Amino acid sequence: MRHTEFWSRLEDALGPGYYRSWAGQFVMAELGGRTAQEALDAGVSPKQVWAAVWRALDLPAAVK
Repeated sequence: MRHTEFWSRLEDALGPGYYRSWAGQFVMAELGGRTAQEALDAGVSPKQVWAAVWRALDLPAAVK
């Protein structure tokens, strides 16, 4: 998964007015106590970050 696909999926899940804010503020234990943005900036793969986001938001399997 590329970064652009990650951001597109997150925007689809949370909406255009909220997804970037959420990615910079919501801390996930699964990502080592980091936000999605921090994890991506630290070099965690977008696929791994998306999997953590998917679980945190309890998104339906069709979105996975």
